[in-house]
Amino acid sequence: MSFTYKRIEQILGPLLFLKNKHKVKYGEIVILRTGDKIRTGQVVKISENTIIIEIFEDNTGLSPENTEINFTADSLKLRVSEDMIGQSFNSLGKPLDLYTRKVSDTNVLSDIELPINGTPINPFAREYPSDIIQTGISVIDGLFTLIRGQKLPIFSGQGLPHNKLAAQIVCQAKVLTEEPFLIIFCGIGIIQDDVLYFIKQFQHSGNIQNIISFINFADDPIMERLLIPRIALTAAEYFAFEKEMQVLVVLTDMTNYAEALREVSAAKEEIPCRKGFPGYLYSDFASLYERTGKIKNNKGSITQIPILTMPNDDISHPIPDTSGYITEGQLVFNRNLYKKGIYPPMEILSSISRLMKDAIGKEHTKEYHADVSSQALASYSSALEIQELVSIVGAEGLNFDQKALLEFANAFEKRFINQELDENRDFEKTFEILWDVISILPKNQLFRIHQKFIDQNYKESL
Repeated sequence: MSFTYKRIEQILGPLLFLKNKHKVKYGEIVILRTGDKIRTGQVVKISENTIIIEIFEDNTGLSPENTEINFTADSLKLRVSEDMIGQSFNSLGKPLDLYTRKVSDTNVLSDIELPINGTPINPFAREYPSDIIQTGISVIDGLFTLIRGQKLPIFSGQGLPHNKLAAQIVCQAKVLTEEPFLIIFCGIGIIQDDVLYFIKQFQHSGNIQNIISFINFADDPIMERLLIPRIALTAAEYFAFEKEMQVLVVLTDMTNYAEALREVSAAKEEIPCRKGFPGYLYSDFASLYERTGKIKNNKGSITQIPILTMPNDDISHPIPDTSGYITEGQLVFNRNLYKKGIYPPMEILSSISRLMKDAIGKEHTKEYHADVSSQALASYSSALEIQELVSIVGAEGLNFDQKALLEFANAFEKRFINQELDENRDFEKTFEILWDVISILPKNQLFRIHQKFIDQNYKESL
């Protein structure tokens, strides 16, 4: 049953305060009418005397005396259909023209409406991820393989090329089976120039017909920034678990989402925690990240790549720190590699894919995959220690093995990690390059690779 109010007690940014006069539901959708203008809001806090509503649009022209507030007794829902594929939508799931930023008045033609908060997956119903997604990025595919149903965030920093990597992954990612594959791109608080870059890359790749874009611009109302990842993930759940598709969701930038969460929390006068973020930052992130995975007896899956920029490159900041606890790995950018001109500038020793070990090998990639990736990481780590030694005492006293490690590290960065923005390497090409650089090392240093793989693939220098 709907209920109507005709007076707002207080307006504070995106928050409206009303006197509580009926049994209202948390999360209930509210329609606000001021003259000819109609806005939408959501109940975010209830007390015995007060109802707090967050409005999705801006509050310009909102009047405390002349606004009619209608409680719908319903939650926010997304209308979904297969016609969404290849299109772009705004934060409320309405069709959007990204060049003019004009929102269509018509919704998706469908009778199916899903609540944007989704339904929690029963842990017993989850299936352990065991299949791979090829991104075309050697450093990811070879060393930190992405698994279907995994949450693998990218920790970047201001000014680093995470947007370029996000676009490249969206354009290149694929599954190595004949199963239907869909990519959902969710831009959170991004500027117009970045949006146009993403769309240009998607169109140029020829893969835009397999991409659904949800875009929240940097100057959009702050509340929409909190809605859009939930809108995108609701669409992902429909295509994964109803249409049994393999779905990859790329979210950028989760730091903008967290900042919006902090701003709204401060407006509600909640007690702040670390760095001013609310104490429920962890559970809020988990409500997004945990909408990922595979379900038993269902062919579909949802894989997430959340991208976030670490404030001041601080990996212990609450945003990356909290994300790292929830997700199954992390890919970390390195500013020093970026200064060297390496793309993507991945900090190898800080990155990890925790589900990789159970999904690689003879049946999925190569029988020697685990061996060569382990060897590359170990040798690169040793080479970095030698580089520190050289910076102190010089290179004159290095022995043959140490010089070989330095040569390996240089080739590893410039030939294996580094690749072009439009370069799409399959697993064959990735392992070919990896064996090339590993073969710089003497055989007696390859202590993590089984001898039979060395005999079959080691490339003797001429």
